[in-house]
Amino acid sequence: MVRYFNEDIKFDFNQRLSNNRWLKFVAGSELKTLGNVNIIFCSDNYILDVNMQYLQHDYFTDIITFDYCEGKTLSGDLFISIDSVRENSVFYGTEFRDELNRVIVHGILHLVGYDDHSDEDIILMRSKEDYYLSFRNNF
Repeated sequence: MVRYFNEDIKFDFNQRLSNNRWLKFVAGSELKTLGNVNIIFCSDNYILDVNMQYLQHDYFTDIITFDYCEGKTLSGDLFISIDSVRENSVFYGTEFRDELNRVIVHGILHLVGYDDHSDEDIILMRSKEDYYLSFRNNF
């Protein structure tokens, strides 16, 4: 079950049902099941506080993923900075909704077990994001 929350911002995410179907497809394609995933939309300042408090990182980011997976069941919290997603969409010349979907699937892929620390990891992560984004409008 995917649940959606806002922290310190007002943000209406009106694609919940299609997003849930898409994320279930992503999980299933990776031979996982979708468990309890919380997507928390927040501001840059809120995600910075989370980053400093829990990860001891003093920088802004677009997403922080907390992994609570058990076996093949994906569970976790995805904190997503709407401020950073907006900035990234301008920087990369993409639509806001497309950039938001990229960040969401990025978090799900972290729960699957993909990382983005090395150049090779980043290339694989981007290719997985692109692959699953190509199916997004089918749901």
